[in-house]
Parts: sequence; C-alpha cells; structure tokens
Amino acid sequence: MGTLIDTSAIIAAERGGALPVVELDEEVGISSITASELLLGTHKGSPQERARRTAYVEEVLERLPVLPFGLVEARVHAAVTASMHAMGLTTATADMQIAATALARNWSLATLNRRDFERVPGLRVVGPDGGI
Repeated sequence: MGTLIDTSAIIAAERGGALPVVELDEEVGISSITASELLLGTHKGSPQERARRTAYVEEVLERLPVLPFGLVEARVHAAVTASMHAMGLTTATADMQIAATALARNWSLATLNRRDFERVPGLRVVGPDGGI
C-alpha cells in the first residue's frame, strides 16, 4: 500500500502550507499527470518566479517516484469516469487520471482538494489532517 501525493499538496508545500500526513512505512509517489501539472507551472509567471518554480519542481521530481499513467490506469480511468457520469457527477480529466493512478495501485491519495476527490468511488482520500 502507498500514498499518491496530489498536485495541490505539492503546491501547498512550495507555498509553505501543510502537507497531508503520510505514513513513513509506506510507498509515496506522484502521478505522471501531477508531474505534468507541476511542469506546466514552471512556464508561468515572471522570470524569477519561473526559475524558483523550476528549481522546486525539479527537486520534487528527483525525490519522489513518478508513477506512469499507462493502459491499466487508462482502463480504471474510463470505468470510474463512466460510473461517475452515470451518477451525474463530473470532475476535471486530470483529477480523474490522478485518481485512476491511485486506484490502479490500491493507494490512497493525499490531497488538499478533498471536495472533488471524495466523490470518486473506491478512492481513499487523505486530507491535511491525516484523516481519511
């Protein structure tokens, strides 16, 4: 079992916010979708902001394993998204891909965006207080 760290938690840490609690005896990583979102942020802002963001993101990418979004994750994404649409629920595609990455591995998702992720069937969401 492990915990996938969502983009919101990585950005909060950059800004000095609280990271969600993650058990030290479990695997931790980020999805390739989160990596893409973080890298996108390095292209925004003033030259000084871009340089600072780039340094931070590169450190994150060095320290945390990046889990791929492959065929298994795509299958989970399609099934869960279809299920949610049948219930009249929608959420951002990138968020659903991140959720599918966690679900495919039976991992929890540490996020500050509980509102969107708690609606995903079967996803264990860890908030900033460590609660599921």
